Amino acid sequence: MKKFMIASCLTVSLCSVAALADSMSGYISDAHCGAKHDKVSEKNTKCVVDMCIKGGADPVLVSDGKVMKFDADSIAKAKPFAGEMVKIDGSMDGDMVKISSIEKAK
Repeated sequence: MKKFMIASCLTVSLCSVAALADSMSGYISDAHCGAKHDKVSEKNTKCVVDMCIKGGADPVLVSDGKVMKFDADSIAKAKPFAGEMVKIDGSMDGDMVKISSIEKAK
């Protein structure tokens, strides 16, 4: 009976963690310009990648006009996608995004 209770608790815990996972999409901009860049264009990409990211600004996710920062581990995952529309599987903590996986949006 004890093993059954422990197994039940673990199952509920795993389901709770899975429920916290979010799928989101948006544009990878930079912390300096934020929502000024929210779609793919040559001008936006040049500013985000060549000026701001290379200048030391962190990447951010712009989705529906809202700017969300990445946690420390996710910054490195987001940088290669700067200037691109992306789909992210991860979780949110306030306005902080933790990336589990990221890919270019189709």
